Amino acid sequence: MKKIITLTMMMAFITGCNQAPQEPQISFSNDVMPLITKNCTECHTSGGDGANASGFITTDYDAIMKGTKYGPVVIPGNSVASTFYRLIAGLVDPSIQMPHGKEAMSAADIAKVEKWIEQGAKNN
Repeated sequence: MKKIITLTMMMAFITGCNQAPQEPQISFSNDVMPLITKNCTECHTSGGDGANASGFITTDYDAIMKGTKYGPVVIPGNSVASTFYRLIAGLVDPSIQMPHGKEAMSAADIAKVEKWIEQGAKNN
């Protein structure tokens, strides 16, 4: 019996050692929303030019996840299929890259948004 317990404990330890370390979770409220407020909300608030043109409002998580009058812009778990990510990452025609008429977001900030979407775009 003692050998079985020892073997089980060794297997659990070995299995645990082979696992890749977990990536830190990107927080919507602490990491993503401040970037959105800084870069997007000026135009994408009720009555703003961006909101009037697309229907996209960025004042809170629910509005962001609702998307535009054309549909969702964030596809949890899939940044490449997420219009929001594609627009800020410059993977679209320059005339519609966001933030429109402003300096592009930094690569580090874009990476945070990408990772948040890849991690499931949680309201955390």
